[in-house]
Amino acid sequence: MISRDDGFELLKMNTPEENLIHHALESEAVLGALAAKLGKDEVLWSMTGLLHDLDYSKTCNTPQDHGLISAQMLEGHMPEDAIKAIKAHNAEMTTVAPETDLDFALRCGETVTGLIHANALIRPEGMKGMTPKSLKKKMKAKAFAASVNRDIIKECEHIELDLVDFLTIAIEAIEKIAPEVGLAK
Repeated sequence: MISRDDGFELLKMNTPEENLIHHALESEAVLGALAAKLGKDEVLWSMTGLLHDLDYSKTCNTPQDHGLISAQMLEGHMPEDAIKAIKAHNAEMTTVAPETDLDFALRCGETVTGLIHANALIRPEGMKGMTPKSLKKKMKAKAFAASVNRDIIKECEHIELDLVDFLTIAIEAIEKIAPEVGLAK
């Protein structure tokens, strides 16, 4: 499997947008925390989170290719279950259905980062003190972070986590890297 350093360099080479680098780092943190909670391979899950949008800059105008190009780029560098999860994270467009814990964890884990990041940006204290209760309230406000698919976040149930536990894990993971992703206040 590709090393973290090589994976991060590959990400930077293919992702000129700082906001997408931040999303990748947040996804890495959330997936690693989910793996720790569920007793899964933290390195594998973290790397899958880090590299899942490797092709986004190239496929933003061809969403049906998003995830598929990343998978091709990572063939031979990541295990097959990671490749499958990367394809399935955009199942609505790639038609690769999520099936495994990693598939569902990537889908809900990378999606929740948008909600958490947006919430941190509008809070005077940023990530500090953010609660699952406040995020659940934001999930009900459809105009807030409108592009974040709430149904995909709720797929955390497929990995045996209720929404509150899932949000708690995700908040704690992103709070640990807040300075790296522009969320430290």
